[in-house]
Amino acid sequence: MPKVTYIAHDGKETVVEAKSGANIMETALDNGIDGIVGECGGCCSCATCHCYVDPDWLAVTGPAGEMEAELLEFAIDPQDNSRLGCQITLTEATDGLIVRLPRAQF
Repeated sequence: MPKVTYIAHDGKETVVEAKSGANIMETALDNGIDGIVGECGGCCSCATCHCYVDPDWLAVTGPAGEMEAELLEFAIDPQDNSRLGCQITLTEATDGLIVRLPRAQF
């Protein structure tokens, strides 16, 4: 089971074990992580699971797809390492992934 570290905007770190095949958004919601809303349920249509992938993990998670990139334009404070949590599937390759959460979701 891959582990994910969520770092809240205030610096609080929470490490959780994820189900392989789940995504960052689902795992956050299942574990009561504040800062991920997931209003659309993971359909890539709302950007309320916006997060920042730690730069050391960008090669593993890959870039945002076209539709995801368009939604990120509407996120609060998008950055080069912004992704939607619903679009990153967790596997053994992502074991140890670190994501930071924005100050707010739109």
